[in-house]
Amino acid sequence: MNEFVPLIADQIPRLRRYARALLRDDDRADDLVQDTILRSFEKVHLYQSGTNLRAWLFTIMHNQYVNLIRRSTRLGRQVDLEAAQLVSAPSQTITQELRDLERAIDCLPEEQRTVLLLVALEGMKYEEVAQICAVPAGTIRSRLSRARETLRHMLDGETPRPRLRQAG
Repeated sequence: MNEFVPLIADQIPRLRRYARALLRDDDRADDLVQDTILRSFEKVHLYQSGTNLRAWLFTIMHNQYVNLIRRSTRLGRQVDLEAAQLVSAPSQTITQELRDLERAIDCLPEEQRTVLLLVALEGMKYEEVAQICAVPAGTIRSRLSRARETLRHMLDGETPRPRLRQAG
């Protein structure tokens, strides 16, 4: 267990970056990272030495996040009025484009958003993401392709065309 601690500590910046991208709230993201780390210590006996620790930790975080979403869906969404911004920031082109991108990513279906963040933000390989999400690598490619296409349409001001629901 002692040799496990520094290995996990090395992954904390990546875990925090992904959690912040998912939750868009530093405090909730830090809570998710903490829950992930605690869960990893509880489940350390399940980790197979020599396998990809990063993918294992992201799998735990993914599952913790899914549980968080399910819980919040049952309880209803809460808004922190102190954190809510009621005034708009200066209209700068780059700032607006980033805000538009952030909003568009938030509008993606959860499966596509997760895959997009893991591949684009974290630079993970399709196989790693497939392992984390517990789906085939082909499904990851499909979700990523649909996410990119949807983002292009949204950022071009178009309404994305509805697609027939496909497996994956």
